Formats: sequence, C-alpha cells, structure tokens
Amino acid sequence: MKKLKKYRFFFILLAGFLLLSFINKSLGWKALQLTGNSILDMLFLLPPVLIFVGLLDKWVEKEVLIKYMGDKSGIYGILFSLLLGVVAAGPLYVAFPIAALLLKKGASIRYIVFFLGVWTTAKLPVIVYEFSSFGFKFTLIHICFGLFFFYIMGIVYEKIYNQRQLLKYDITKEV
Repeated sequence: MKKLKKYRFFFILLAGFLLLSFINKSLGWKALQLTGNSILDMLFLLPPVLIFVGLLDKWVEKEVLIKYMGDKSGIYGILFSLLLGVVAAGPLYVAFPIAALLLKKGASIRYIVFFLGVWTTAKLPVIVYEFSSFGFKFTLIHICFGLFFFYIMGIVYEKIYNQRQLLKYDITKEV
C-alpha cells in the first residue's frame, strides 16, 4: 500500500485522462499527446544536463566556486550568475539541477536565486525575441526591472534561509 501511495499523483492524472476521454474523446487524446510530448522533451533534455552537472561537480573545485559565487564574492557573484543565466538554453526545469549543484558547492543563495531569475527573464533567446517583438525600450525596462527584482529576492531569501538548512532538506522523504 505504501508503494501505491508513492504513485498517487500518477494515478490521479491517469484517472483525469480517463474521465476526460470519456467526456470528450478528441480532447482526451490531445491531452494525452501533449503529456507524451512533454515527457519526451524532458527525457531528451534532462540526461545531458545531469551529465553536465555531474562533470561540473567533479571538475569545478568548491573553493573556486566559493571565490566566484560565495557570500563574499561581491560583483563577481553577480556577473557570474548573470553570465550563467544569459547563455542558458532550455526550459527552467533544466536550471534546477545546476542550482542544486551550485548550492552544494557553496554558492550564496542570493546568487542562485539571481541565476534562476536571469534564466527566466534574460536568456539570450528571450532578449532577441523581446527586442524584435516589443522593441528596445520595453526589453530594456523588462530586463532591468527583472534583474533588480531577482537580486533583491535573492537577498530576501538569503535572510530567510541558510545553506545548511536547504542542503539538509531531502526531497526524497516527501515522495
């Protein structure tokens, strides 16, 4: 029974698909196709990212990362987080294993939150799209406000949480 409880969300989703298919067959089929495509996208994106994170874990020394993204890194932490986020590719869920590695290696929570924020608002493809669609003024305002907001949120999160507290949290206990 405990093993079945572990997969309760899968069974709820499956029941939802069956109910939707019973009510509207074509809509249920479209939902199933969309879910399947999303799962395939994840299966193609996550393994290379996890391999990359594993290599970074072995290749990048903790002291080097602390120097550039630690509590006392100053402007280097901002610039390094900005660079990592701007050159990023892929959806946000790809950034979370990288953020977890950065946290494990001693990066400041402030710079991790900033990195995730840059990933969402100031990736190079997003900047190019916004510039071509909405113009220079909108893009500049959006990115500047976003960067400022995420940096302030990083400071706030740093005050609320500490690294040891986040590293102790084990998500596998929730499942």
